[in-house]
Amino acid sequence: MMMRMRHGIVLATALLASSVLAGCGSSSNSGPSASASASGSVSTSPTASSSGVPLTPGGTKLSLGAPATVSWSPKQKVTGTVRITVTQLQSTTYKQTFSGWKLDPQTTSRAPYFVRAKVTNLSNRNLGGYAVPLYGLDSADDLVEASTFASTFAPCQPGVLPKRFAKGATASVCLVVLVPNKGKLLGVSYRPSDQAEPITWSGSVKPYTAATPKKPGKAGKKHKTG
Repeated sequence: MMMRMRHGIVLATALLASSVLAGCGSSSNSGPSASASASGSVSTSPTASSSGVPLTPGGTKLSLGAPATVSWSPKQKVTGTVRITVTQLQSTTYKQTFSGWKLDPQTTSRAPYFVRAKVTNLSNRNLGGYAVPLYGLDSADDLVEASTFASTFAPCQPGVLPKRFAKGATASVCLVVLVPNKGKLLGVSYRPSDQAEPITWSGSVKPYTAATPKKPGKAGKKHKTG
């Protein structure tokens, strides 16, 4: 079955702290191409990493909150092993979370979602600064690439791993997925290359709720002296 690749939106910061749409394009050099296909000759995923860590087989279908251990090469000559857990799928609206952003009709024709995940580095490689190759799976059975931001997007950050991400480190990431034609997000796919059989997560999509600011603690009572 042919699976198409939907590219994410690249959002850039403009003057006066407003943001405008810069255009479409791939934000990942290691993910599937625009013609990502499963043409019947998909390579079998390895069962163990180079360090001997057992890997989750390609084609595995997981529920939200279940971990997958995968071999990952974010760039040439850099290969590591990570444990990925997709924890939440959240729906949102432009009015709720994109206040202050100037968006064109191409962007607003898409339905916005947040994908939250945890990543743990199981290898001796520093894997910091890279975007994990997770893609949205929409109701049209297409892969949807996460959108990128040239500035901080408070409701859903960070989109990449910390610059220093050594063995044993765990980080939370959040990806913004804008599903074309106001479609629905059905799940998430880990597919680092065209030849890899994907590992997928699915589960309930819940509405995004902004974190409630913590109230300052009550000051202790002052006692009179003397």
